[in-house]
Amino acid sequence: MAIEDGGPTRDAAGAAPRERPHAPSGASSSPAAHPGRRGPLRRALHRLSLVVVALGVAVATTLGVGFLWFADQVPRREVVLTRTADGIVALTGGASRVVDAVELLAAGHGRRLLITGVNRNTNSSELSRGVPDFERLFACCIDLDHEAHNTIGNAVETRRWTESRGVRSLVVVTSSYHMPRALAELSHRLPDIELIPYPVVTPARAAPWWSSPANARLLMIEYVKYVAALARMRIEPVVDLTQAAQRRRPEPAPPAGPAS
Repeated sequence: MAIEDGGPTRDAAGAAPRERPHAPSGASSSPAAHPGRRGPLRRALHRLSLVVVALGVAVATTLGVGFLWFADQVPRREVVLTRTADGIVALTGGASRVVDAVELLAAGHGRRLLITGVNRNTNSSELSRGVPDFERLFACCIDLDHEAHNTIGNAVETRRWTESRGVRSLVVVTSSYHMPRALAELSHRLPDIELIPYPVVTPARAAPWWSSPANARLLMIEYVKYVAALARMRIEPVVDLTQAAQRRRPEPAPPAGPAS
């Protein structure tokens, strides 16, 4: 006998199987259909994003205010030095720094001058050509440092020089934009030495930073270096203590040999 199609099939007992209930139209099994499951996670992510944004705004504001303060500390005109000191230090990086430092020495603002960070291939004779009127001072009162390669090295070598020469006060000669970081490094290495800043201002750097893209870029770079230097100085004592503790830690005893 032929079996007609169209009706529900029956099992061996002849009973029709139960049909599975169909999901109502528009329903979905995705997580979005169950907001109760994702609610706490979504709220946590929202709070975290708010915290991140708030921290970002706080950091940006702090850095912005700090940069404005830093830029305000950089002089745009040279000062008239009325004080004297035991010594003068010039941090190389521009010919005008050396010239100004030698002129200060000749004017009696210090007994000796240290020019730190000089190229190893440069000697006193070559430097004296830039100040021919004071060439005689290089033979008696000017010392050259060829060891320093950066501002940290300048501070280290200046400390050695002040200790060997008995210097207790120091006129610091460097570019105006470099002066804040130079003073920070020097005061960190020379806490007992009086530092008298003498910033060198070139005509190209005399313009307000907001009116000169080149000056603004230079100040921003120097500000980042200044902040990094301050951060390093804060971390150094912690690192030194950690290293000292490791050196004091007793060496482990060697393993005992086999019993004879």
